Amino acid sequence: MILIVDDRPENILPLKKILEQHQFSVDTAESGEEALKKVLANNYSVIILDVQMPGMDGFEVAHFIGGYSKAKDTSIIFLSAVNKEKEFITKGYTSGGIDYLTKPVDPDILLLKVKILNRLYEQQQELRATQESLLKEIEVRKEAEEKLAKGMQELRSIVESLPQMAFTIAAGGRIEYVNKHWYRYSKQLDKFPETHPDDSICLEWDTYLKQGIEYIKETRLKELATGDYRHHLLRITPIKFEDVTLRWVGTFTDIHQQKINAEVLEQKVEQRTKELSDKNVELERTNHELQQFAWVVSHDLKEPLRKIQIFNGVIKEKYLKDNEEATSYLERSIQSSARMSRLISDVLEYSRLSNNTAFQETNLNEILNELILDFDDLILKKNASISIDPLPVISTMPSRIRQVFQNLISNALKFSRPDTIPEIRITGELVADKTIDSPAKVDGAYCRIIVQDNGIGFDEKFLNRIFIIFQRLNDQSSYEGTGIGLAIAKKNIDTHNGIISARSQTGVGTSFIIVLPVHQTNNVSK
Repeated sequence: MILIVDDRPENILPLKKILEQHQFSVDTAESGEEALKKVLANNYSVIILDVQMPGMDGFEVAHFIGGYSKAKDTSIIFLSAVNKEKEFITKGYTSGGIDYLTKPVDPDILLLKVKILNRLYEQQQELRATQESLLKEIEVRKEAEEKLAKGMQELRSIVESLPQMAFTIAAGGRIEYVNKHWYRYSKQLDKFPETHPDDSICLEWDTYLKQGIEYIKETRLKELATGDYRHHLLRITPIKFEDVTLRWVGTFTDIHQQKINAEVLEQKVEQRTKELSDKNVELERTNHELQQFAWVVSHDLKEPLRKIQIFNGVIKEKYLKDNEEATSYLERSIQSSARMSRLISDVLEYSRLSNNTAFQETNLNEILNELILDFDDLILKKNASISIDPLPVISTMPSRIRQVFQNLISNALKFSRPDTIPEIRITGELVADKTIDSPAKVDGAYCRIIVQDNGIGFDEKFLNRIFIIFQRLNDQSSYEGTGIGLAIAKKNIDTHNGIISARSQTGVGTSFIIVLPVHQTNNVSK
C-alpha cells in the first residue's frame, strides 16, 4: 500500500489517481500527526511525504517513522515545491528518506520510482519470511538432532547391556557402533567377524541392505580366544521413518548350545524311529504268527467240539430215547458245544479285523438285499418286517460293512419281544459333519445310517458297555449270543473312520446310528 501525506488535498488527488490507474492501493493523510497514526495501524511499502506542512513538517514525520520497527522496510520519498536547496535535500536523506523530489514532479518518473521501491519492499518481505522460515527450520533441525543424539545415546546404552553381540549400521552400510561382546569375535569395527567358509554373509547382506528389508541368517563365527566356530543367529533390522531407512540395528545371538541339543535330539529321534520301525516289523511278524495260531487253534478246537456234538446226538437218539432226564442233560451238553463253536468262530472273526483291505465304491442297498436273503428263514419264522430306504453309494470295505449290517440285523431279529412282530427299518441320508446329530446336507461329506427296531431295547446307562467284547446285557438262557457281535461292528466302523452309537428304551426298541465318510482314502488305520 502507498501512503501520500500532504496538507493540500489538491496535491494529493492527482498522485492518487495516477497510482490507482497502475493497480496500486493508495492511502492518504493531510497532516504529519495523521500520517503517524496510520503508519502505526498499517503496513506501507512507500510513503510520499510533503516537506512543508503546518504542525509537524515532513522531516519530523520521517524521523518518527524511522523509529517504528514495523516501518523499517518502508521507503520515504520527499516532495517539496519550496525547499530546493542542497541543505534541505541533505536533511531529507539524513532524516530517513530514500529520495528527494522537487515540484513540479514528472509523473512518469515518480511512478517509476514508486514501482521500484514497492518491488524492493515486496522482495524484502519475502526475504524476511524466508529468513524466519529458515530460522524455524534450523531450530526444528537442531531440536531433532538433539533428540536423535539422545536417542542414540539411549540406544547405545541398551545395546551395551544386551547379552548378545549387538551393533548399529548407518543407512549406507557402515558399521557405526558395537558393544563389548563384538570383540570376542573381531578386533575390527569396519567389517563383520570371521565366519565359517560355508556361512559367508557379506554378499547376502549387501542385497538386503539395498532392498531395505530385515536380514536373518544362521551362521558360525570364529571365536578369537579359542579359534572354535560357534553357531549364532544373525538378525539385522532396518529402523525406518516414513519408509526411509535411517539406520540398522543388528544382533548375533549365540545359539551354539541349542544347535548341539537339536543335533543330539535329531540323532535320538532317528535312533528311536529306527527302533520303532524294527518293532513294527517284529509286531507285524508276531501278528501274522498270531493269526496263523488263531486259525490252527480254531480248527483244532472246532474238530473235537463237532465230534462231541455228533456223538452226543447219536447217544441221545440211539440209547436214551426213553430216559428224559439223561436226554435233558445231553441236550444241554449239545447246546453248550454249539455255543462254544460260535464263540470260537466269533473270536476268530474278531482277530481277523486287523487285516485291512482297500476301500471301494459300495452300493449299500445291494449288500442289504443280499443279507435279507441270508436271514430269509429267520424272517419267515418270526414273521418279521424289514424296510430299507434308498442308501447312497459310499467308499467302504464291502466285507467289513457287511459284517456290521449282519450283526445289527441279527441282533434286531434275536432280541425281539415275544409277543410283538419284529419291525426293522433302515434309513440313510447325507449330513454335514461326523456327529450323531449332524444336520442333513444334500452334498454332505458324511452318510448317516440308522438301523431301527422295536425289540426289547436296553437302558441307555449301559450304552458304553454294549460295544465292549464279551459284554452282555441279557440272560444267556433267554437270548443266544457271545457278546462279540457289537464289538466287531464297532471295530469295523472305526476302521472306516466313522462313529457308531445307539439310542434305546427298554420295552420300546433300539436305534443304532452309524456315521461314515462318503469318500475314503486307502491309508487305512489299524
